[in-house]
Amino acid sequence: MSAVRPTESSQPSIQTDVGDAPHPSLYNDDLAPLPAEQRRWGAFAIFNVWTNDIQSLAGYTLAASLFITAGINGWWVFAAIVLSGAFVNFLVNLTGIPSVRYGVPYAVMARASMGVVGARFPALIRGVVGIFWYGAQTYFASTAVALAINAFAADSGRAVFLGMDWVDWVSYTLVAILQIALFARGIVWIEKFLNFAGPAVYLVMIALLAVIWVQAGDQLIPAVGAIFDNSEVQGWAAVAAFFGVMGTMIAYFSAVIINFGDFSRFSRSEASMKRGNLTGLPVSLAFFTFLSLFITAGAYIVLQDGQGEPLTNPAEIVGLVGNPFLTVLAAVTFVVATIGINLVANFIPPAYDLCNLAPRRISFRGGGLITAGVGFVIGGLWVATIEQIGLPTFVDTLGALLAPLYGVLVADYYIVQRRSLKVADLFTMDPAGRYHYTRGWNLRAIAVIAVSACFSLAAVWTPALEGLSGFAWVFGALLGGVLYTAALWGYRTNTPAGTGSG
Repeated sequence: MSAVRPTESSQPSIQTDVGDAPHPSLYNDDLAPLPAEQRRWGAFAIFNVWTNDIQSLAGYTLAASLFITAGINGWWVFAAIVLSGAFVNFLVNLTGIPSVRYGVPYAVMARASMGVVGARFPALIRGVVGIFWYGAQTYFASTAVALAINAFAADSGRAVFLGMDWVDWVSYTLVAILQIALFARGIVWIEKFLNFAGPAVYLVMIALLAVIWVQAGDQLIPAVGAIFDNSEVQGWAAVAAFFGVMGTMIAYFSAVIINFGDFSRFSRSEASMKRGNLTGLPVSLAFFTFLSLFITAGAYIVLQDGQGEPLTNPAEIVGLVGNPFLTVLAAVTFVVATIGINLVANFIPPAYDLCNLAPRRISFRGGGLITAGVGFVIGGLWVATIEQIGLPTFVDTLGALLAPLYGVLVADYYIVQRRSLKVADLFTMDPAGRYHYTRGWNLRAIAVIAVSACFSLAAVWTPALEGLSGFAWVFGALLGGVLYTAALWGYRTNTPAGTGSG
């Protein structure tokens, strides 16, 4: 089963032959390097990957929550969020380049650092995190459907189960079924969906802002400055809060940062990938945050009369507008946006990761169905259990788990492997293979990830390290990369090319 996968002519000439007999426990068509004719994504497709990642209800809620809880002026929060987008752009260029070059997903790329068998370990971690996020995002999307139903249904006398009434559960089930139907159509149809969803959400958010701005008049601009003129935190604590906002936003994107190769492998070239990343991350994130800031401030002045805490869920804001047409339109659009991020960040990557666990038994489609089933249970428990810890803490915790995986992947490819992989050895169980290590496991890498993850999780949950919680992802990634380089550098430089034992 030899398969030569040529790269695009604009890329360096790289050998991507998987060998004459790739091992069946490591190979199927979904994991194999993509041939050039299947790499059709230009900059606009990559732009829409990020646009859909940014525009979800959870993304809006997180950004608005940071404006309210960070304790610093809202304009500094805005700057921190935009700066985090620029930093994420840099991070994903690093993880995207190898998959553009070799046409393989993250689950295969991880074999170079973790071993051909050991790569199942980080893939499983990433898959579990993705499933948790899938459930959370499905719940957030369902709140928009519930909003539309509640606009026409009586709300008295409803029984509640696990914190949700019958409208909530019907809405949640409908969104879950819709996502499975979209996934079943395949990657080409998903691409078309993303290309529609990204621009549509911006149009609705601009319309919502226009409605609020007309009602607020000249009060809106002062409201933005006054509501978020928070000075609870001063001095160096304010500086730490600024970078803490950055860290939390980076952690929010952590799942896609790790698995970005699952999308960049479809890119025509590195140049088109980088253009899509630039426009889709710092530029799109700045625009989305600007809209979120003004909508939240305007809603607080116009719809809440300055009472209570500003609303952070745009579905709730739309519900207060009192325009049934806008309510339904916004509900549909927010559902589209949140389904978009679920497909991008929490459906496709875990599908690849689960497929990698047992390629002979689990296909890409099978991995997606497992993700949907387990994620449905998790999302159903969101209100009753997971929501209680708070969205920023939830984001930081999942990011802390993934951070060392990023550090190890980048350090291995750019420092240890020196940007050169033996693709055939990624698909063989031959003990002489470069990535076989010890019976297919790189035990040093496993130890590095365990140590680094303990530190990054402690930064989130240990009271003595509370000041570092927003930095958990950054510290975990740096620690993972440094420790991995130290542990593997001597091994690689003293091991002849083409051998993997030792």
